[in-house]
Amino acid sequence: MSVTVRSFAKINLGLKIGPLRADGFHSLLTIYQTIALHDVVRVEVVQGEGIEIRCGDSRVPCDATNTCYRIAERVLEATGKRCRVVVEIEKHLPVQGGMGAASSNAVAAMLGLERALGSELAQAEKLGIAAEVGSDLPLFLIGGAVLGVDRGQEVYALQGLPETPLVVVTPPVGVSTATAFARWDALVASDSANDSALTTNEHAVTMKERDQAANAWLGERLLSQGFIAEGSASGVPALGGDRAETPLLDLVRTGIENDFERVVFPEYPELREVKSVLQREGACYASLSGSGSTLYGMFDRASEAEAAAQRMRATGLAAVVTRTMRRAEYWEQLASSN
Repeated sequence: MSVTVRSFAKINLGLKIGPLRADGFHSLLTIYQTIALHDVVRVEVVQGEGIEIRCGDSRVPCDATNTCYRIAERVLEATGKRCRVVVEIEKHLPVQGGMGAASSNAVAAMLGLERALGSELAQAEKLGIAAEVGSDLPLFLIGGAVLGVDRGQEVYALQGLPETPLVVVTPPVGVSTATAFARWDALVASDSANDSALTTNEHAVTMKERDQAANAWLGERLLSQGFIAEGSASGVPALGGDRAETPLLDLVRTGIENDFERVVFPEYPELREVKSVLQREGACYASLSGSGSTLYGMFDRASEAEAAAQRMRATGLAAVVTRTMRRAEYWEQLASSN
């Protein structure tokens, strides 16, 4: 049996990096938001044994290191099924783009394999498997707006934002998340901002002013939606709203910024320039997603986003228009993928 599932991307609305922990991970605080851009994952169950990953993009590993392979392995173990699983990934999302593509592919593979096997796991078990494979995976088992804490794998469903038009730009560079974290640790250890010198020029001051206005815009937008936890954290029901509401308020109060920008922009100044272009084109809020290299801008109207993207494409930037996805639509799209 073959099952096809859309594998949607995410962006980060703010990302705060905490100290390096004894387990080698960093404490994180972020709001994940699923968006309409997606890959396509096809899962086929046939006679035999083993797991095969297929992908036309040479940058995607097709061995046991692929997250889809690792997920399929665990789902087969959890269901007690013995069969051969073939996972084909049709790539549209960027590799190393900060949009959670590999994590989303893995969750799509999990959901597709459940359908193909005719054996559905409990949500708590799926969340546990997802968190074991990677920090970004559990968010795709919730969809919409999701608060991520701990190392990002402890997730809380949030009241959704209104559908918001986006311009997404992925420059032709790949940013390694591990390298970005290493640079962050070096920055913290030196206690000096790599790009502090830029604050003295007029361009940087203008960007800072735009960032402050954008943070205020998004903060008011989030709080006005009554963002309170209504779901679960790694399969454990949240205790009222306080457990998720407190870190959310901390994120809003300290500024909805992506800490990775402090170490990624000095290394890749062209990414800083793309953010500046998005701001000049009228984005109400612009940011790096995850550790990059994807950047996005949020607009009030789809027509404004379309016009901005057209102007950016005319200058050679790979700008596409999309939108945020609320949770109900996210699951409707997943259910109708086959």
